[in-house]
Amino acid sequence: MAKDSIRAREIQTGLWLVLPAVLVLLLVYAYPIGRAFVLSFFTENLSTNLEAVPTGFNNYVRMFLDSRFWNSIWSTTIFTAVSLALELVLGMSFALVLDQSFRGRGPVRTIAILPWALPTALIALAWRWIFNGEFGVWNDMLINWFHIIDEPVNWLGHPVWAMVSAIAADVWKTTSFVAILLLAGLQSIPQELYEAHEVDGATPWQSFTQITIPLVMPQIIIAMLFRFAQAFGIFDLLIVMTGGGPGGATEMVSLYIYDTIMRYLDFGYGAALVVVTFLILISVVAIAGVFLSRARSASGVEQS
Repeated sequence: MAKDSIRAREIQTGLWLVLPAVLVLLLVYAYPIGRAFVLSFFTENLSTNLEAVPTGFNNYVRMFLDSRFWNSIWSTTIFTAVSLALELVLGMSFALVLDQSFRGRGPVRTIAILPWALPTALIALAWRWIFNGEFGVWNDMLINWFHIIDEPVNWLGHPVWAMVSAIAADVWKTTSFVAILLLAGLQSIPQELYEAHEVDGATPWQSFTQITIPLVMPQIIIAMLFRFAQAFGIFDLLIVMTGGGPGGATEMVSLYIYDTIMRYLDFGYGAALVVVTFLILISVVAIAGVFLSRARSASGVEQS
């Protein structure tokens, strides 16, 4: 009974401690999302009508028939999926290297996190110049260094290459973030597990697939969850680097929402876009939460 009483007091104290943070989150996130949900059932376009007119589900029906919206969803899906796959592979590779003991490991780890720490707009501007069709470094390297192409390529002016360029810039910036998260997971694995596995005759690849991956799976899911939320809502990188072009090839959902609200002043339809995007993110987070719980349970069992 004494233990139950102490546990109850600890829970009560914990609730009081997190209450201010919960109130701030409700103020910062819940109210705007709730306001957007209500506004999505109205037509409020300052360019045509100054008053909000109730229209029910018209904005959602319009969204369903909006080809530009579906194109932005498709572009966002491609950008997110390819970026996450590359960042996971490269991040795990860098994490495995940084987990080794070598001279100067501390400074190398510090340098490795610099791309992620730099402002995204600055990175986007730099990559925009790198892929510039006339004066870009990338064209200069391919023509004069490697002799792969004979004439400059307008990388940001071609729909496919513009998407590839944007993905390359995003991967370069955020791979270090994934690597640091995975490195924390690698350092929590007891070395005795690898030693015992090696004594049993396991190869390094078997140790990686049977020990490293299962035990680092919670960190992998957390890293991918963070990166999914950031990649799906990417804005600053693309607004500076490509502006959503050419021809809407790199127009993500966030850029479409920005144009709808800020350029066309269509607040009702923009609110509906925000609500649907929010529901997509919440759904993915909920699914990832289930896998994270299972991964934590499995890794806990294996470590014990």
